[in-house]
Amino acid sequence: MRRLSFLLRPGWLALMAVVLLFAYLCFSVLAPWQLGKNSSTSARNEQISRSFEADPVDAATLIGDGVVSGDDEWRRVGTTGTYVQDSDVVVRLRSVGDTPAFEVLTPFRTDQGATLMVNRGYVLPTQGVEVPDITPPPSGPVSLDGRLRVAEPAVDGKPAVTGPGLPQVYTITPGQVGELTGTQPVDGYLQLAEDQPGGLGVIALPQLDAGPYLSYGLQWLAFGLMAPLGLAYFVRAEIKERRRVRSEAEETTPATTEPVGPAEQERTPEYDDGLDALLTPRRKRRKAGSGGSAVTDDRLADRYGRRR
Repeated sequence: MRRLSFLLRPGWLALMAVVLLFAYLCFSVLAPWQLGKNSSTSARNEQISRSFEADPVDAATLIGDGVVSGDDEWRRVGTTGTYVQDSDVVVRLRSVGDTPAFEVLTPFRTDQGATLMVNRGYVLPTQGVEVPDITPPPSGPVSLDGRLRVAEPAVDGKPAVTGPGLPQVYTITPGQVGELTGTQPVDGYLQLAEDQPGGLGVIALPQLDAGPYLSYGLQWLAFGLMAPLGLAYFVRAEIKERRRVRSEAEETTPATTEPVGPAEQERTPEYDDGLDALLTPRRKRRKAGSGGSAVTDDRLADRYGRRR
């Protein structure tokens, strides 16, 4: 165990703490984060794929309890009713491709009496980030087709923006939008399909691609394994270097006739995390220099005599 005593020095302790913390984060945070995103993306893609094959159903059969469940997300549905006039709400910080955009929400009162928030699509800003003029929805009874979506969670510290013009929100949270429009919508919303009454720019469906999350998760697992292995490699290299320096020091030590006790035999030089290894050649020169000085003194004594 004496050969591993250098691991108790501050530099090595700090290095081991960083490596262990990094490995812990890889296995407990980073890898599960990416693998979880892969699982959720795969589940979403499966739901969208099933919706392509399933026939549209009446929205009333899926929102009877007032909530759009996660199992029903992306389901193709149809509903009839009327738009609530003068109740448009704009969703900020959206994009279409790489272009900033706004999405427009309008409450829709179904024939069954429920109020369903409808995402009519997107509009592009005309001047800077100003909201353009939005075409109002039709006022009469209409039939809509679209896909059910789960409500987005509200963002803390991001309240609705009210004032001149249409009210604006940061997320599609029906409860928050209902407060702005004076309605009590279902906890969820309807994303319109193309060519629908009151529809604006059609929001494209997500690409059915699981993305790179699985490979990222596996990479974090690999990093979590490589970090301790790298630490073990450096520890082994340090042990070998110390052993090499100790053997060289023993070879350069002159033999003495005086008896050496057990404590002296077991004594090994200690080094300062690599600094002593760099200073060893200088110490050798000092030893050699001290030996040369003794020889010079003897020669001077033979010639001039020793001082008394």
